[in-house]
This record gives sequence, C-alpha cells and structure tokens, in this order.
Amino acid sequence: MPKRVETGTVTSAAARKTRRVEIPRIVRHPKYGRILHSRTICHVHDEQEESAPGDLVEIIECAPRSRSKRWELVRIVAKSTAVDISSLRSGARATELREASARDEAASATGQDEAAVAVDAEQEGAN
Repeated sequence: MPKRVETGTVTSAAARKTRRVEIPRIVRHPKYGRILHSRTICHVHDEQEESAPGDLVEIIECAPRSRSKRWELVRIVAKSTAVDISSLRSGARATELREASARDEAASATGQDEAAVAVDAEQEGAN
C-alpha cells in the first residue's frame, strides 16, 4: 500500500525536531447536509528543523518514531509571510532610545540644548 502524502500548515514548533501540522478538511454532514470544517492534527519529524510556524509543508507517512509521531517532513511548500509585530515594536523602541541618547551626548558635548541638536540632526538628515 502506498504511503499517504498530505499538505498542511505548521502550528507549533515547540519541541526539537517535532512539528505540529494541521491538515484542514471540509466534509458534508451525512444527514443534515451542512458543510463542516474540521482538521487533522499530525506530529511530524523535521530532522533539520527547517520549518517554522505558519509554513505550508508537505508530509509523508512513515514508521512510528514515537507514541504520536508517524509523519516525516518532505518539503516546505511555502514559507510563512507573517510578521512578529511585538519584535518590530521592540526594535523600533530600541532605535528610538539609541537616537535619544546620541542626541543627549551631542548636546552635552557642544553645550547646546537638546532641541537645537535635534533640529541640527534633522537638517543633516534632509541633506
């Protein structure tokens, strides 16, 4: 019997070499005919630890590697394009603090007040 190949989205990469992959399914209820959205959760072995949460991956059935792990990563179909907003904000805040401390140092070195140094810095940046 051939091995099953599925495509799903990585939802967790908390453990080493193990990824949690969700495979979405759409099924019609046999009696009522309503369309139901369900998902299958698979634990996947990722030897190189190359996938990350949000990636679309292709997986294949394999011999059991642990109690819950019965799939292997074949390839990454598409990398995630999601952006971590909190890290962007903290990076922007760090840049802002560095610029403020540089202005303070420049003001103390030249003997000017901070507002004059800030105006000088803006004029240099515009040119």
